[in-house]
Amino acid sequence: MPQSLPLIIDKEKFKEKFTAIIPAYNEGKTIRDLVNTTANQISRVVVVNDGSADDTCQQLVDLPIELLSNTSNKGKGYSLWRGFHLALESELEGVITLDGDGQPQPEDIPRFLAAYSEFPDHLIIGTRVHDLRSFPPSRRWANQLANLGISLAVGCGVPDTQSGFRLYPASLLRSLQLNSHRYHGFVFESEVIIEAVKLGFKIHSIPIATIYGNELRRSHFHPAWDTIQIGKMIVGKIASQILKSGSKKPVKE
Repeated sequence: MPQSLPLIIDKEKFKEKFTAIIPAYNEGKTIRDLVNTTANQISRVVVVNDGSADDTCQQLVDLPIELLSNTSNKGKGYSLWRGFHLALESELEGVITLDGDGQPQPEDIPRFLAAYSEFPDHLIIGTRVHDLRSFPPSRRWANQLANLGISLAVGCGVPDTQSGFRLYPASLLRSLQLNSHRYHGFVFESEVIIEAVKLGFKIHSIPIATIYGNELRRSHFHPAWDTIQIGKMIVGKIASQILKSGSKKPVKE
């Protein structure tokens, strides 16, 4: 279960060591406030504009951030992967990701840094399931199915596999060899969890605040379609592991 963590007192010690990456697709109504608040917590903020058709980019023109723009809507996985590559060009300890829809609260970033100081070799995931009533019903069942499948795949419970508010150690990102950026969607973040555990990294969850109910746009997550795609990825991973295990012939004495 997620556990409460104290806030970091010396936030300045960590601000320079992390990059915040925010994928954004048609987030003109929320992105400016989100980025301003994030920049108060982390010195370097990268926004990846995923082919937005609204004024997302215009909202950012006078802010001290780095802006990457996809030529078209490539999907969340592609945008995150592109942001990771840019961040890893610099010496850093990790990357914090959060969605641009105004639901995650950047004020929770110190909680991630506090967790990192205690669990430096963990993928840290902000979990929203400490208050299931806050979930929109259509997303609640999809999230629970994904949680079950991924938890079975990695052999440990992961309370909120679909949360995009995360801290990735740089050592994990440099080790990943992922396929799911080709899915152009939410499968990417699910595959990261499975691959992280395979690489020997552990998962640590912390409770976060999330705003629902007053969404300024419809969620880009499609419960039925995206859950099916995540399920296909999980089955593929498990099948691949079974085949690899079966191909190992016992050594004759």
